[in-house]
Amino acid sequence: MRPPSTLFARLGSDRIAYQVLGDGPPDLVLTIGSVGHIDLKWDEPVFEDFHRRIATLGRLITFDGRGSGASDPLPPGSRFAWESWVEDLRTVMDAAGSERAVIIGALDAGPTAILFAATHPDRTAALVLINTSARITHADDYPAGLPTEVSTQLISVITENWGTPRMSEILYPDRAGDRRFTEWFAKYQRAAASPRVMADHMDQTFSIDVREVLPLVQAPTLILNRQDNPFVPMAQSTYLAENIQGSRFVELPGSGSGVMGQHVEELAAALREFLTGARGEPDVDRVLATVLFTDIVNSTALAAEVGDRQWRRLLDRHDRTARAEVERYRGRFVKSTGDGLLATFDAPTRALRCAFELAEALAGSGLSIRAGLHTGEIELRGEDVGGIGVHIAARTAAEAGAGQVVVTRTVRDLATGTDLRFTSRGSVGLRGVPDDWELFQAATV
Repeated sequence: MRPPSTLFARLGSDRIAYQVLGDGPPDLVLTIGSVGHIDLKWDEPVFEDFHRRIATLGRLITFDGRGSGASDPLPPGSRFAWESWVEDLRTVMDAAGSERAVIIGALDAGPTAILFAATHPDRTAALVLINTSARITHADDYPAGLPTEVSTQLISVITENWGTPRMSEILYPDRAGDRRFTEWFAKYQRAAASPRVMADHMDQTFSIDVREVLPLVQAPTLILNRQDNPFVPMAQSTYLAENIQGSRFVELPGSGSGVMGQHVEELAAALREFLTGARGEPDVDRVLATVLFTDIVNSTALAAEVGDRQWRRLLDRHDRTARAEVERYRGRFVKSTGDGLLATFDAPTRALRCAFELAEALAGSGLSIRAGLHTGEIELRGEDVGGIGVHIAARTAAEAGAGQVVVTRTVRDLATGTDLRFTSRGSVGLRGVPDDWELFQAATV
């Protein structure tokens, strides 16, 4: 699926970049952090998957506040102010035609969401606060706050590492070994805000205090936080729950303060239950999926050439790389096939990109693979999958040569991306599968 178009809301002479994805009701306005980049987030499968999951619950509206990302900078000499961001949020809702919405505030955007809910109760259908706080630092009447020396150290760590791969290791420790993610996230930060701008944001983030506003929040409120969040201790989430009347607090597993990291399924499930009353999606045993099969070319000859011990090491490296790439593109690693893999994806474009990246990564280890993909109905059999769709993908992979990615017409028709190219290989009969199937060799431009 293509990313949504970037639009601009007008606030005086300033333009605020925003996007709309999915259909409502309800409308969901998502604000993750004081800085971001509305376009670059779609370049990373982890971020894309998170936003598309939220968009299944309603019409999702996201934006870059002024002074960040694709929006206009703040007027010369002015500093970022939480009140101005509330104004940005209201302006974007007006431009998107949203009269009332679920306001979702994560990280240091939480205070903005709280202020908006308190000042605009008529436009707030519900409030969701993720990994955030009313006040970060300690006060005599707020023992849940971080000690001054800890706050100072955190500000120093953020400002010194902003725009470098080190920041992803801090916010997303589960991705610390993923070089592609850490490099992308560093680029995302640099595009979102300069180090000096971010330092100013952090200075204000650690000084804001909206505790007095909490009793004024009238909307139904969901509070989420991870068990091992280094920036927002659990006691600060408990404080929110105790001071926002009728709120619900859900403790999520995992570490780090990033929203779109590990255990995103639990976060989405908690949000779904809060909005719809149903925590899980309907139980099904047949679903539509894109199936990816790969295998190592000439594996038998290669095993004989390098010997059992070295071959075992190569297979272990193959499996580690395969699992990492499938996870990166938000697929499900079903199983290793000995010298290949079986994985499923809910989007054919991500499955294709996974196949390309896996082939490139394994080539560095001296392994050449072939890959086949098909999009169709599959059967869920516990941890395994089956059905005609799986058989078609396996037979398609058998038609590929070394380094090739071959797909069925269904994949070709559903995949999107200006950098994708498909060359017809004609109609062929697939062993054990009825009828002839039109196949295409996929590549990137």
